[in-house]
Amino acid sequence: MSNTAQSSAAARIAALLDENSFVEIGKSVTARSTDFNLTDEKAPSDGVITGYGLIDDSLVYVFSQDAQVLGGSLGEMHAKKITRLYDLAMKMGAPVIGLLDSTGLRLQESTDALNAFAELYKKMSLASGVIVQITAVLGCCGGGLAVAAGMSDFVFMEKDKAKLFVNSPNALAGNKDDDTSTAAFQSASTGLVDFVGSEEDILSQIRTLISILPANNEDEAPYSEVTDDLNRICADLENAAGDSSILLSQISDDNLFVEVKGDYSKEMVTGFLKLNGTTVGAIANRTEVYDEKGEKTAEFKPVLSAGGCEKASGFVRFCDAFDIPLLTVTNASGFLASKHNEYRIAKAAAGLSYNLASATVPKVNLIVGKAFGSAYSIMNSQGLGADLTFAWEDSQIGMMDAKLAAGIMYANESGDVQKEKAEVFAKAQESAEAAAKRGYVDTIIKAEDTRKMVIGAFEMLYTKKEDRPARKHGTV
Repeated sequence: MSNTAQSSAAARIAALLDENSFVEIGKSVTARSTDFNLTDEKAPSDGVITGYGLIDDSLVYVFSQDAQVLGGSLGEMHAKKITRLYDLAMKMGAPVIGLLDSTGLRLQESTDALNAFAELYKKMSLASGVIVQITAVLGCCGGGLAVAAGMSDFVFMEKDKAKLFVNSPNALAGNKDDDTSTAAFQSASTGLVDFVGSEEDILSQIRTLISILPANNEDEAPYSEVTDDLNRICADLENAAGDSSILLSQISDDNLFVEVKGDYSKEMVTGFLKLNGTTVGAIANRTEVYDEKGEKTAEFKPVLSAGGCEKASGFVRFCDAFDIPLLTVTNASGFLASKHNEYRIAKAAAGLSYNLASATVPKVNLIVGKAFGSAYSIMNSQGLGADLTFAWEDSQIGMMDAKLAAGIMYANESGDVQKEKAEVFAKAQESAEAAAKRGYVDTIIKAEDTRKMVIGAFEMLYTKKEDRPARKHGTV
């Protein structure tokens, strides 16, 4: 390791990787620029340690910025070390993990630094969908470096001291109270950050994520030895229909569920679970949130929001790129009705529809509550391309709530007539049985049988192959 072995940058790498597995690359590289007396500054490794090592015996490439050297600023050679790492990672099909702690662009290097940023963006763009890219913001991450963080697949951020911003908060006109650079803002308000925690927690979470994801788009996700009963009955699972993060953990092997973007648009859940040892991605509607003590902390209507659709859409795109099967848990009766939501909902819902329809991985839909109108169609319905659709016995599937439908169709009739017609509509047009008779639901199941039925479905779909029309790319 380099002469910066005692720095926080090196210590972070040591804490992240398997013990004594790190091999440094390019430790002798220093800045070439001589402007503004830059040669007078000692710059070991040009402010970034790069190399490779192991996480649970799997190869990963890591770069860690050293804020003690020129503020960890990104200049020509600093960026060249990182892009060199990307070249190796692409050849080997291994993930790249960036530990960011930098003041940003190195002003003394001007256009050389700007070009270095662009070259880094290009490398990350070429690597997108080919190898897994993970960024951890452990200190300052501003300006163009925030854009690089946004180009990665998953972003982790230290909860107290880390800063992430394109424009500094004090440079925003009219911004008096909000610190838009905090982990709380970037996770809950923008949805850029996937995981928030202490530095120790973050490094542990990265190791967990690496252990369940494929290294590249041609490898399968690591298989886990299954000790959990594949036919395990999930008693009282219907009680978890409101908080689908709990539902997903209960059907997963050994109750493992890794939620992604958990602080953003909580009415939509995204994350990874294990079914028969295989990693499966899940998107799920949520109407309730419970904390670790079992107390309800939030409640939502069963509707799709723009933020929720965008969150799910990006997650689906990642899963499809890395050949990870998809499970959707549907409980949606429409769209969030608000002026703010109306700004983006059409485009956001279109994006989710497009990405689900375009995904060629195995797709299973589980309807656990209401599945009404276009919201039902968008949430991985059979028409959109679900390979198999299950519905719980008491789920409702149709155009809209029966009472509303009767009120519209029989607006001039008495309340008694509307009530009678609502009962007829519910039976004929709104039940899981009615949808199954039309072939839109493959199997009606008991909630307690969900785990074994979903596992069986993905086992059957394991060798699925599906072609798409020849084209350069879609435009949605």
